[in-house]
Amino acid sequence: MTFQDIFKSSFLENVTSVSPLDMVLALVLAFGVGLFIFLVYQKTYQGVMYSSSFGVTLVALTMITTLVILAVTSNVVLSLGMVGALSIVRFRTAIKEPLDIAFLFWSIAAGIVLAAGMIPLAVIGSVAIGVILLVFVNRKSGVDPYILVLRCAGHGTELRARQYLEERTQRCVVKSKSAVHGSVELNLELRLKDGDTDFVNALSEMAGVDSAVLVSYSGDYMG
Repeated sequence: MTFQDIFKSSFLENVTSVSPLDMVLALVLAFGVGLFIFLVYQKTYQGVMYSSSFGVTLVALTMITTLVILAVTSNVVLSLGMVGALSIVRFRTAIKEPLDIAFLFWSIAAGIVLAAGMIPLAVIGSVAIGVILLVFVNRKSGVDPYILVLRCAGHGTELRARQYLEERTQRCVVKSKSAVHGSVELNLELRLKDGDTDFVNALSEMAGVDSAVLVSYSGDYMG
């Protein structure tokens, strides 16, 4: 193959298959939509440890999907090869929060719709999804529950502690109980009054109480 043959190759014909204006416009819009998804993710995150890298991944995933779909829509043969190449990709990262799956799929769908030229659908749909997530995810159905791990010495101390808790909290329910000789450990679900946690200090100083640990419970629960 000579130097002239390289420039006569059909490979160079694909350079103009997608115009520079379409590339720039699609990537800028993908960045804007991805940034909006990232901001919604920040506002609605309710996990234990926030990962900033996952938020950046949402922006990057929107732009990468747009880039791939632009290439696929410009060349039918390339689209078949892209499907085969992506089918062998395996992702091993575990998704800890179920809502994270929705954000990943949202980023991919937004990138596909943008690259297909359906800009109003991508923008209006993303805004609608973001508003729905902000309303429903941040909505609280009741008072936040807490778990109290109480360790005391004997049945008498347990009764006094539970009576004290029922007076100082809205709700006190025993979730588990373990007893050994001379010691009783209780796990109780509590609903606090006005977020007041000072009762834990007084409870730990009660005669017969070895320790009292209050933990916020962020899991799903039935009210």
